[in-house]
Amino acid sequence: MRRLDSRAADFGAAFTALQATGAPDDLDVQAPVQAILGAVRERGDEALLDCTHRFDGWTPASASELEIPRMRLDAAMAAITPAQRSALQAAAERVRAHHQHQRQESWQFTQVDGSVLGQRVTPLDRVGVYVPGGKAAYPSSVLMNVIPAKVAGVAEIIMVSPTPQGVENPLVLAAAQIAGVDRVFRIGGAQAVAALAYGTATIPAVDKIVGPGNRYVAAAKRQVFGTVGIDMIAGPSEVVIVADASAPPDWLAYDLCAQAEHDEQARAIVLCPDAAYLERLAQRLAALLPGLERRAIVEAALREHGALILTRDLVEAATLASALAPEHLELAVADPEALLPHIRHAGAIFLGAHSPEAIGDYCAGPNHVLPTARTARFSSPLGVYDFQKRSSLIGLTAAGAAALAPLAAELARGEGLTAHAHSAECRLEQP
Repeated sequence: MRRLDSRAADFGAAFTALQATGAPDDLDVQAPVQAILGAVRERGDEALLDCTHRFDGWTPASASELEIPRMRLDAAMAAITPAQRSALQAAAERVRAHHQHQRQESWQFTQVDGSVLGQRVTPLDRVGVYVPGGKAAYPSSVLMNVIPAKVAGVAEIIMVSPTPQGVENPLVLAAAQIAGVDRVFRIGGAQAVAALAYGTATIPAVDKIVGPGNRYVAAAKRQVFGTVGIDMIAGPSEVVIVADASAPPDWLAYDLCAQAEHDEQARAIVLCPDAAYLERLAQRLAALLPGLERRAIVEAALREHGALILTRDLVEAATLASALAPEHLELAVADPEALLPHIRHAGAIFLGAHSPEAIGDYCAGPNHVLPTARTARFSSPLGVYDFQKRSSLIGLTAAGAAALAPLAAELARGEGLTAHAHSAECRLEQP
């Protein structure tokens, strides 16, 4: 991992470069993704079958084989171990309990003249959930994307997930059963995004697409936005840890490795004012690496996108962490609450060394679908509110219209929109 020191003369430039890394870059895949989107839009199921053969390595006999019937979800529940089933169910309950607090309700109020103003909150009709199935399987992503939609009251949830070589993952299917997915299709990549956005004879079009994916999936979501809603354009996963030497170095070393094992583009950064502790942490990392199953991926991620940063003090560490606006921010310090006033930007904040990202990813309760690549500056974790939409309510009485019409007419004429002015003023006339 690279070493940085906030006291160094070149730190500003090095830190700026560190901020710039991790931003989603899909320029080189936009053209092939556009071709896939166009093919699915024009040829529907036929294009999906072609793409499944080309990219997933198996050939469905017909489009109906792309859907996984309910009985196979039941079989998946029976196929996983009792411990796995119990863990999925417990995690689902915690996620559901947390997200129940996010439900937004309709509201309205009546003014003195009897006019009614307010907001009507309603769930989306149909949502598509993308679940990756390439380098690793992610049943946790099923829970995190589906359960908030169910809590919001979404009428139908369509899940898509690739099955390389036609092999289904029972954990993913069991998670779909537990979370309450309505229909599951074994397709992935840009072609799955296209099917959800445009619809085919077999797969219904949805109103919004959520869930993580590779660069092709991210590029496809970017291109179909506007036809459908999307959750976000996610970049590589990332963790920033602010440490004060109170946590055992092994804990944080494993936290860094847990982040880095996602893929070679993952980012893992530590900010700490204790040089000796950073050295011990680096030594523990080196000792742990040989025993990791995904060692090559972890080493590549730490080498290319990791950093150990020596800071003047904890306040500077927290301020720099906030400037990175990370997806995950661990405050592995003795008094994490004291640093919160210095944190403005982070997708999820983990308070104290007993709160690792890994537990948050699976079963703490808050959502693990989080803004990456500094987008935490302006966006939030996935939640129930992402599956609800709001309509304004405006119910004016005759007295209310009489009071507001002159104001509206004055502003309308100032904009040169005289028909608007007449539309308001005619409400002043007696019927």
